[in-house]
Amino acid sequence: MALDYSAIKKAAEGYKADMVRFLRAMISHPSESCEEKEVVACIRAEMEKLGFDKVEVDGLGNVIGWMGEGEKIIAIDSHIDTVGIGNRDNWTADPYEGYETDEIIYGRGGSDQEGGMASAVYSAKIMKDLGLIPKGYRLMIVGSVQEEDCDGMCWQYIVNKDGIRPEFVISTEPTDGGIYRGHRGRMEIRVDVKGTSCHGSAPERGDNAIFKMADILQDIRALNNNGCSESTAIPGLVKMLDPKYNPEHYEDARFLGRGTCTVSQIYFTSPSRCAVADSCSVSVDRRMTAGETWDSCLQEIRDLPAVKKYGDDVRVSMYMYDRPSWTGEVYETEAYFPTWINRESAAHVKALVDAHKALFGEQRIGAPSAMSTRAGRPLTDKWTFSTNGVSIQGRYGIPCVGFGPGAESQAHAPNEITWKQDLVTCAALYTAAINLYPEEEQTGDVTQFRAGKTNNDIK
Repeated sequence: MALDYSAIKKAAEGYKADMVRFLRAMISHPSESCEEKEVVACIRAEMEKLGFDKVEVDGLGNVIGWMGEGEKIIAIDSHIDTVGIGNRDNWTADPYEGYETDEIIYGRGGSDQEGGMASAVYSAKIMKDLGLIPKGYRLMIVGSVQEEDCDGMCWQYIVNKDGIRPEFVISTEPTDGGIYRGHRGRMEIRVDVKGTSCHGSAPERGDNAIFKMADILQDIRALNNNGCSESTAIPGLVKMLDPKYNPEHYEDARFLGRGTCTVSQIYFTSPSRCAVADSCSVSVDRRMTAGETWDSCLQEIRDLPAVKKYGDDVRVSMYMYDRPSWTGEVYETEAYFPTWINRESAAHVKALVDAHKALFGEQRIGAPSAMSTRAGRPLTDKWTFSTNGVSIQGRYGIPCVGFGPGAESQAHAPNEITWKQDLVTCAALYTAAINLYPEEEQTGDVTQFRAGKTNNDIK
C-alpha cells in the first residue's frame, strides 16, 4: 500500500495543539528519577483518553500503551524522568509551570525528554486514525522510568521481568533533527584509597588518603588529556582513534568520537577537621568508544602509575545500582552501559531515513531558531550522550534507532526548551517509518559494533 504522506503530515499538524498541551501537562509534574508517579498518571490518562487498546504500568513503574493486535511488536521508547533543576536562580521562569511562544515550549523535560513521549503517543493515535497500524504488529509506546539515574535499567526490566522483546525500537531521545544509529557507552567507576588517621598537629604520624588520591587524580586527568605518542608515560584515551592501538574498531571509534574520563564526585572520611584523612574515594565518569570494554577500562585505571604506587591501599571497582523505583521495586544492576552502533543499511535505520526523505527531504529540518545547530549536519549520525539504547541494543541486540524532538544541548541545562514543530515532525515520521519497515529486508546482522555484557549474571 502506497503511503499518503500528505495525509500523515496533515494529521500530525492537526494534533499539534494537543501535543503541546500534553507536553506542558507532563512538564508541570516534577518527575526526577524514582519520583515519576504523577507524570505516569498523566500519561496513562492521555493514552486512555485517546483510545489505546490497553494501558498498563509494570512493576518497575514504566507506563506502556498498546495499539493493534498482531503478535510482533514495534516499540517507541521515551524516558519520562528528568534531572532536577539545579540552581533555581539560573532559570528565568518557573521550570515546571513553563511557558510557550509560537515556536517553543519552555520547562524542565521539554527536550530531555518528555517531548518525545508526546510525539510517540500521538503517532500511535494517528496510525489508528488512518488505519496504518501494520498488519501482524502491535505498537508498544513506552514511558520508561529511572533513565537519568541508570540508563537502560528500565529496559532490562522490560526484557527480563516483563518478558517483552520488540522487533525494533525507536528511541525518542532528542536528536536535533537527525536520525541517530548509535552512541558511545559509559561506566561509573569508583576508586577507593585507604590511609591512616592521626592528629593534624603531627601529620607525619599518619598516612593521608587525600594526598594519595591527589596523585591518582593527576594520572586520571592525564589519561583523558594526553596524546598517545611512544614517549607518553600515560597514553591518552585518544589512542583508540589510531589503528595502531585499535586495529579492528578505529573507524567505528572515529564515527562515535574518542572515549573520555572525568572525576565527577569525591568523598573522604576523617575523625575531625584537625586530623589526617583515613580514606578518600572518587567517582569516575568513563565514556567508552568502540573497541573499549568494561574490563579494559577498569584495568586502565589499575595500571596508572599512582595506583600501582599505592598498591593494596587502592581499590578500583564498578558501581552497582539498587535504588528503589517509585513503585518500591528494586532491580539491581551494574553501572555499565554498553557502546553500540547500527549498520546504516539496517532495515530499521533505512525505514526512518526513507520516511524522512519522503516527508521532509534529505536535510535536517526544524523551526528557524533550531536551524543554527542543524544546518549542514549529516541526516544520519550519532548521539554524544547515552540513552536506553545501551540495554535495548547494547545488551540485548534488539535493533534500535533514534529520532526525537529537541536538542542534546538542552538536556540538563537551565531554561530548557523544545520546539513545537519538532513534535509534529516526529509524530509524522514515526507513523511513516513504522509503515516503511521493510520486513523482507530484515537480517540478523544489523549491528556494526556492540560492546556486549560483563561476566556478571544480571537477570
